[in-house]
Amino acid sequence: MGEGVSQEPDKTDSTGALLRSVNMPADVRRLSRKELHQLAAELREFLLNSVSATGGHLSSNLGTVELTIALHHVYQLPYDRLIWDVGHQSYPHKILTGRRDQMSTLRQLNGLSGFPKRSESEYDAFGTAHSSTSISAALGMAVASKIKGEHIGPDRRRHVAVIGDGALSGGMAFEALNNGGIDTELDLLVILNDNDMSISRPVGALSNYLTRLLSGRFYRSAREFSKQVLGAIPPVREFAKRFEGHAKGMLMPSTLFEELGFNYVGPIDGHDLDALVPTLQNLRGLKGAHFLHVITRKGQGYLQAEADPILYHGPGKFDPEVGITAAGAPAKPTYSQIFGRWLCDVAERDSRVVAVTPAMCEGSGMQEYARRFPGRYFDVGIAEQHAVTFAAGIACEGQRPVLAIYSTFLQRGYDQLIHDVALQNLPVLFAIDRAGLVGADGATHAGVFDIAYLRCVPNMVVMAPKDERECRQMLNTGLAIAGPSAVRYPRGAGSGADATDCDETLEVGRAELLREIKKPVAKSRIAILAFGSMVAPSLAAGEALDAAVVNMRFVKPLDLSMIESIAKSHDMLFTVEEHVVMGGAGSACAEALVALGDAIPMVPIVHLGLPDQFIDQGDHQKLLALHGLDAKGIEATIRGKMSVPLPLKAVS
Repeated sequence: MGEGVSQEPDKTDSTGALLRSVNMPADVRRLSRKELHQLAAELREFLLNSVSATGGHLSSNLGTVELTIALHHVYQLPYDRLIWDVGHQSYPHKILTGRRDQMSTLRQLNGLSGFPKRSESEYDAFGTAHSSTSISAALGMAVASKIKGEHIGPDRRRHVAVIGDGALSGGMAFEALNNGGIDTELDLLVILNDNDMSISRPVGALSNYLTRLLSGRFYRSAREFSKQVLGAIPPVREFAKRFEGHAKGMLMPSTLFEELGFNYVGPIDGHDLDALVPTLQNLRGLKGAHFLHVITRKGQGYLQAEADPILYHGPGKFDPEVGITAAGAPAKPTYSQIFGRWLCDVAERDSRVVAVTPAMCEGSGMQEYARRFPGRYFDVGIAEQHAVTFAAGIACEGQRPVLAIYSTFLQRGYDQLIHDVALQNLPVLFAIDRAGLVGADGATHAGVFDIAYLRCVPNMVVMAPKDERECRQMLNTGLAIAGPSAVRYPRGAGSGADATDCDETLEVGRAELLREIKKPVAKSRIAILAFGSMVAPSLAAGEALDAAVVNMRFVKPLDLSMIESIAKSHDMLFTVEEHVVMGGAGSACAEALVALGDAIPMVPIVHLGLPDQFIDQGDHQKLLALHGLDAKGIEATIRGKMSVPLPLKAVS
């Protein structure tokens, strides 16, 4: 095992004999229907034992066991392309594609990713950690197959997109559906994994029978025959077409997808292998665009997860015999919880405050607000672009919208942020959660680009708090600003600073000198300009080095007077941020020094931050240390850059 991967004993030794014999999809294709049922039971048990030992996404994966088995039994993977959207429902797929023995390394440094990843396996056709992309990608693959001539004959390449868990609410999914049903020569199957009764209730044997009938060759042949026979009689043909459409519409919610050019099939019980397998076999034999509606249940087969799928959506380690239990001593509140409490407090005082989130109520700590202020709470689903412009519209009418959104999710609404919010200078407050590295979720969710993409936008104010109290102060400040503003804060808890009843604001663009040099040494006066989460380790390094430490607070506007003063009184400057160096806060400081020109002496400046690469999953503190962003790493980098000896005291 690679460095950083857990060396704990494997707790999944109870793997069933049949599952142990399955190492690739070809092994699944050889199994009988009876063996598929046994495989489902063994796979579900293994999945529960595995995820409870490592932590990870559980509810959604328990719900896709039978669907995964059916797809691997029917389709010729990896020749046929299978895309999972959102990718956190793909653990059973990983287990059946040669990665069963690596599941103990899930979401750890140098271990398996928690999402499909092209570089990890040839069976991962497309990386899908953010939602609503699968149909576009599958459509692109189908078009490429047609261009290469792989769309002809019995061995033609098929393309399957499994979209679910709210991902169909994303606008990009509908853009792809609008484009996907045009070309009848493409082999494209879209499977809606409907696991929250978002469209219709689960149905029984009659619906499964109708589904198999509608996906069968007889029904397809009858449709083609009727077109040919009735084609010469337009009134009769039109009547027959309308009758067919209305008949299907009365039995199932097919109208929308049929109008987009997809042959709608379903709903079907996604836990019934005897319905799934023949339906998929029928659909695999048909050309064109098809839409299969599958009903599944999150947490299927584990009563605790069935009862509370949200709690078991992404749990840490737990005992599956007992389930998740309440922690003993209360932990420090997370930044998300600090935000949620602040939101309730300001909404109590100000009726103009309106909260918006793109499907991140629990993740952003908004449950209490949603309960107390339902008329001013809007979860728009996984639709980040809409969320931003929706908030802009609210701001136009004199309200004060607060958009709670993850750093990486805001990337998807960037055009709207520029054109619909900043260009019109509207007072939308962006509460940007998960800023910086995010540990187990890895590169796809690391919020390490937001400083770069926000600070270049006119009218934006960008803030980064050093602790929980300052976070609340910045949220107060952003709400008071007459234009757009953003507060970026990290995942998890901070230092534990008391943020209770903190109602004051900060002066916009004013930094804070936290530490001055106590014993200046000629040619070794060091100043550290730290941003957000890097203030605490920078202060520890500053104590070891006897360096000045500045809490910059504002990425934009920068405190130019502080930078000028520090540049005049110190021999070397270091900027530190939990963000990529390229285009980040350090770059902003360097630009400020250049702009000051002759007003200050030439002073070297060194930027500490994240490199120009995507950083995979791993323990948050280990990742920071790996990239020199803990106290010891900051101290070591500064010592290595100095030509004159510094104090010998080291960070403990």
